[in-house]
Amino acid sequence: MKKNNSIKFFLTILFIFFTLSNLKAEIIILSSCDNSKDGFLKNEYILDLEKSLMTRNFVYNLKTFKKYRITDLTVKKENTLSRFIYQEDNKILTDKIGYPQFYTQLLFEIDSPNIMIKTVINNEEGVSPMSKCKKMERFEKES
Repeated sequence: MKKNNSIKFFLTILFIFFTLSNLKAEIIILSSCDNSKDGFLKNEYILDLEKSLMTRNFVYNLKTFKKYRITDLTVKKENTLSRFIYQEDNKILTDKIGYPQFYTQLLFEIDSPNIMIKTVINNEEGVSPMSKCKKMERFEKES
């Protein structure tokens, strides 16, 4: 009888622990991001670590919009882009874009307003700065 109660108690505590540990999720928002190559009226990145999803919302300025519109008529002034993300140590990386021999990824470091681009060609890796964000916010999402 005592052994049965101990098992029930242990299972109840275990259930509560796992239920409470899944209630919080973190969201990181990087906004007012400058880019060394292009101009934007709005450029923000939303990293939802629970859903493993990065959403980028951006609006080109007129000069950049015209530059890309000349060669591609499908370019829109306002855009939203989503990519899957995963975490390695204190880094967050987007899914790989390209081929196994050549691909690129966006790289975010936890607690850093800098966004880097990682390029891999035949297992040779290079990391370059892409954007620096003026505002970084972290939210704990509770459900």
